[in-house]
Amino acid sequence: MKKFDMRKLEENFFKILMIGSCVIVTGSLALILWSILRRGLPAMSLDMVSSVPKGGFYMGGEGGILNAIVGSLLLASGASVLAFLLSLPVSIGLNVYLRRGSRLASFARFSLDVLNGVPSIVYGAFGFALMLFFGLKASLLAGIITVALLILPIMCRAMDEVFQMVPKDMMDVSHSLGATRLQAALSVLTRQALPGITTAILISFGRGIGDAASVLFTAGYSDNLPSSVLSPVASLPLAIFFQLGTPVPEVQDRAYASALILTTMILLLSIGARVASRKLSRNIIK
Repeated sequence: MKKFDMRKLEENFFKILMIGSCVIVTGSLALILWSILRRGLPAMSLDMVSSVPKGGFYMGGEGGILNAIVGSLLLASGASVLAFLLSLPVSIGLNVYLRRGSRLASFARFSLDVLNGVPSIVYGAFGFALMLFFGLKASLLAGIITVALLILPIMCRAMDEVFQMVPKDMMDVSHSLGATRLQAALSVLTRQALPGITTAILISFGRGIGDAASVLFTAGYSDNLPSSVLSPVASLPLAIFFQLGTPVPEVQDRAYASALILTTMILLLSIGARVASRKLSRNIIK
C-alpha cells in the first residue's frame, strides 16, 4: 500500500510539474504578444509597410520599413535555398552512403550539433572574415552566405532525423528491383520524407529571418531597396534594434510595430509548416 501511494505521489508531482511548465511557456508567449500588440498595433499603418524610411525617420519623420521587410525576405529566402542545396546531399550521404552508426556518420552528426550550438554572432564574425578575404563589401550576397551557414546545421539535422524515420525495408525493396543508391534516395527516401523536409526548410527560414547578429557585419543596412546582390540590405531585426535605440517615443512604438510584423511572419511560417506537413503526409506510404 505504501509503495502504491509513493508511485501515485510521484505521478502527481510530475503531472503538476508538466502542467506548470506548459503554463509558464504559454504565459510567456502571451506576455510577449501582449506587449508587442499594446505598443505596436497603434503605430501600425499602411504607410508603415508600403514605404521606405524618409528623411528624419529615426527622429519621428515619415516613412516605413518596406526596405527591412523586403530585405529580410530576400536574406531568408536566398539563405534557405543555399542551405537546402547543401543540406540535402549531406543528409542523403549520412543515411544512404554511410552505414548507420559508423564513426564517420557519428562524427558528422556531432559536428553538426556543435555548429548548431555556435552563437550567431560567431557566424557573423566568420562571415565578416570571409568578406575581407574575398574583398566583398557588406551586401545582400554576404548576408545570404552568412545566414545560410547559420541555418545549415539546423536544416541538416532536421532532415537527417526525418530520413532516419523512413523504414529501411523500403530502401531494400528499391535496391532489389535494380535501383541504384541515388535513384532509391531520390525516388523513395526523399518522397517519404517530403513532409519533414518541408518543415525543416520552413523552420530554418524562420530562424534565418529573425536573426540579427549574423547580418550585423555582413549585410549592412540601407534605407533603400537593394538594387543588386552586391548592395547593402536592411533587415527587420536590425530595424527594430535601430528604432529602439532612439530617444523618440514615437519611433520606439514603430519598433514594436516592426516586431509585430516579424512575429506575424514567423507565426504564419509555423502554421504553414504544420499545414504543409499534414497535406504532404497523405501522399506517403505508412
